[in-house]
Amino acid sequence: MYKEGELTLGLHIPLENYRFDTPTMEKQVELSQLAENYDFTSLWFRDVLLEDPSFGDPAVGQIYDMLIYLTYLASQTKKIALGTSAVVLSLRHPLRVAKELATIDQLFPERLIMGVSSGDRRADFHALNVNHADRGQRFVEAFHYLNQVLYKEFPSIQSSLGDMQGSNLVPKPTKRIPTMITGYAQQSMEWSAKNGDGWMYYPRSPHLQAETIRQWRELVQQYCPGVFKPFTQPMHLDLAEDPNEMPTPIRLGFRVGRNRLIELLNIYKEIGVNHLFFALFDSKRPAEEVIHELGQEVLPHFPADK
Repeated sequence: MYKEGELTLGLHIPLENYRFDTPTMEKQVELSQLAENYDFTSLWFRDVLLEDPSFGDPAVGQIYDMLIYLTYLASQTKKIALGTSAVVLSLRHPLRVAKELATIDQLFPERLIMGVSSGDRRADFHALNVNHADRGQRFVEAFHYLNQVLYKEFPSIQSSLGDMQGSNLVPKPTKRIPTMITGYAQQSMEWSAKNGDGWMYYPRSPHLQAETIRQWRELVQQYCPGVFKPFTQPMHLDLAEDPNEMPTPIRLGFRVGRNRLIELLNIYKEIGVNHLFFALFDSKRPAEEVIHELGQEVLPHFPADK
């Protein structure tokens, strides 16, 4: 899924064109299996608790709890990676997160990609009585707690989130779960370059994204010389029926024909995007139709295995 100098493609759950309506969540198993058969490398899930019409985007996410639904689709597929975009660590206790993620990894080895963030949906914070202004501090504390319990045997932890002495998390993951910092998480880019296994940032034009990636690569080499830390981004996609339709910006992405999409993806590849996943929420065509066209005509240009 992640190779230096390469670009692979994934999809955002739900696989549905629902725009600002509530998704039906129909045929998600069949469409996930279809995506896997075409060798899309990933499916991504959102951590959203509440419907909040004031937030300004499809705020119900995939409706179902992220980790439960991720596990369900994992059980219905065989190899496609399953990504969180992202676990809101400031709203979840890291010991519970560690137990859940290690269990998923044991049941479905090496299929989990862990995006983590500080969160931004005020309704979720208010409902859980968590101070939204403190989310950056809570994120850092939860991040370090999570990594200690996942990867250390009988760790010694003293934290405002809890203390551990003489006890141990079981199970442990089969291997290190790749951890991507989503957005800035109220931290500096330097912090993410030091602590994350990669970075996931929001969709932007290639010109703007190129500068962001350049800064990311420089900081990674400064703090972790010789280490490859991949860059990931989503893209909202309205795939036009005319294969040669030129790109037109839409919310967080583009309306574009497949031939011009291939050209656009090659630009993103050249500037250093290593993985890009499509959100079909704003598509005017049925998701199944779009997945077939992408799988047949676009994915061969960006194969997962070389």
